[in-house]
Amino acid sequence: MAQAEASAMQAHSTARLKGVAWRRRAEIKLIQQRKEPVMSDHEIVDSSFTAVINAPIEKVDIPKWCFTLPEDEYQRCSPAHIAAGFTTAPDGRRMSINVETIGGSLMVQHYVETLGEKDHLILESVSDIVTPTGRTTIHVLWELSVKRIDDQTCEFTNHVRSRATEEFKAFLERQGIPLDVFRAQRQPMSIAHNKGETPLFAASIERAALRN
Repeated sequence: MAQAEASAMQAHSTARLKGVAWRRRAEIKLIQQRKEPVMSDHEIVDSSFTAVINAPIEKVDIPKWCFTLPEDEYQRCSPAHIAAGFTTAPDGRRMSINVETIGGSLMVQHYVETLGEKDHLILESVSDIVTPTGRTTIHVLWELSVKRIDDQTCEFTNHVRSRATEEFKAFLERQGIPLDVFRAQRQPMSIAHNKGETPLFAASIERAALRN
């Protein structure tokens, strides 16, 4: 009997892991197929901050900066930044891998490039989020852009949006946590994180631009 119960538990666990993997692949496939960023009613955070870059806009190249950013430079842009790396998606598009903590939760961002222009970069990720009650995923849209102020300066915008994946909604439901309650708790922490890193990202982009 004990052996039968153990086999049943193992089968259930294996089925659950396969289901999680399938949902993750489906989310990634949707990101790869989509041409324009789309957020849903399940949006959690929409945060945007700006900072001035003291360099001509012609010298700024956001994708080059993003996909060559040294790990120690990434860490200097926020005390919550842990690690950064670079790879490619299955279809060959560039990816930035960022590891950070937000609100006490560890996040692994798998940012896939969906738009890459010198003055405008859009990245999308089905991000892993590790909380005290377990691991799940969340969808994040990260948009970086610059616009000209004058011949020597430009304005940098750091825009981050996140929304619940199906896996994340199920994760909250199992704990009896309404999405609105989680959103209210998450927003101040995510907004503070974005506000803090924006001027430091701008300074890092400025240094890269002046080296060009």
